[in-house]
Amino acid sequence: MRKIAVTFALGAFIGLGGCTGGIRYPSYYVLNVPQQHASPSVPPRRVLGSAAVRELSAPRFLNEGSIVYRPGPEQLDYYPYALWAEDPRRIATETLIRELQERGLFESVDFYDGRQSPDCLITGSLDHLEEFDEKSNVSVEVGLSARIIKLRSGEVIWRGTSIKTVKVGKRSVPGVVSEMSSGLGDAVSSLVDSMQERLLALTPSSK
Repeated sequence: MRKIAVTFALGAFIGLGGCTGGIRYPSYYVLNVPQQHASPSVPPRRVLGSAAVRELSAPRFLNEGSIVYRPGPEQLDYYPYALWAEDPRRIATETLIRELQERGLFESVDFYDGRQSPDCLITGSLDHLEEFDEKSNVSVEVGLSARIIKLRSGEVIWRGTSIKTVKVGKRSVPGVVSEMSSGLGDAVSSLVDSMQERLLALTPSSK
């Protein structure tokens, strides 16, 4: 959505008086990712040194500030009055950090600010966070990809993707955002499942 800045001169403002009828103000939404709980079948945890997560990137269409929907396979549009109150990339990054901290795969997991020197750097992207419309059916798609780099050697020891598609029961913007929140939590959990499986398979000599 293009943001238009309009400046009113004082005289014009006075001339308008109370004529504010018809103005529509945007609504702001935030992803509220539910807390994930590890399954009892999760293998024993293993400490693998320190890790830091760089803020996830995203395609340009997800960086415009508006909630995105696709009215067709080749079409993309934005809700003009439905805006993100907080950058979804930040929420997705925080969710990934929280999940990694709960799994205990690393001695510590922090947000990467470029100043620390962790053993491993985790980078990735929020690839999808949009509504899909297909006739009377509405769904959301959430997609993430990431990789783990051993900073000392530059070796990529894991990479993976996770995509979740969720049907929307309540056809409204709040309903769409609610399913996006749920889908993001599931996508992060699946991504860390893949990460955990790989890391637990590493032999001590490969660390």
